[in-house]
Amino acid sequence: MNIQRPFASTTIAVATATIVSALAFAPNFASAQEVQKLPTTPLNIGIRVIQAEVAKSDAQREQGLMFRKKMGANEGMVFIFDQPNGYCMWMKNTLIPLSVAFIDANGKILNIEEMKAQTLDSHCAQGAALYALEMNEGWFKKNNVKANTVIEGIPK
Repeated sequence: MNIQRPFASTTIAVATATIVSALAFAPNFASAQEVQKLPTTPLNIGIRVIQAEVAKSDAQREQGLMFRKKMGANEGMVFIFDQPNGYCMWMKNTLIPLSVAFIDANGKILNIEEMKAQTLDSHCAQGAALYALEMNEGWFKKNNVKANTVIEGIPK
């Protein structure tokens, strides 16, 4: 038996129009996200001082550096987690390549990972990290910052 649904095509048309309208605003949403920077704090890595945005809430950590088109040479983002764990990062909707340092509760770098833009590859801490610091790609190598280096000034 064939059942006719007179409103089915209307419902599909309305749903399609709604989706198309939402997609039309997506670029505006992305550019709006770009300009919303978080408060910063200075971090000391040896003689180097960087200005790091602080991502400490779930929403801030989820947003991270998504949709950013650039970041200053000595700027970054520090992620503060609720408890030490083997956290992983990815680059969904992140337009610039980054390096991430996973940091323990004492401020010591556990490991550093290179992350390609707009990928879903997991980059994980090699130990119990309480923090992660994202910088422009290659920043740690360029500044001779390696595992076991201590970062000072991370807010609790």
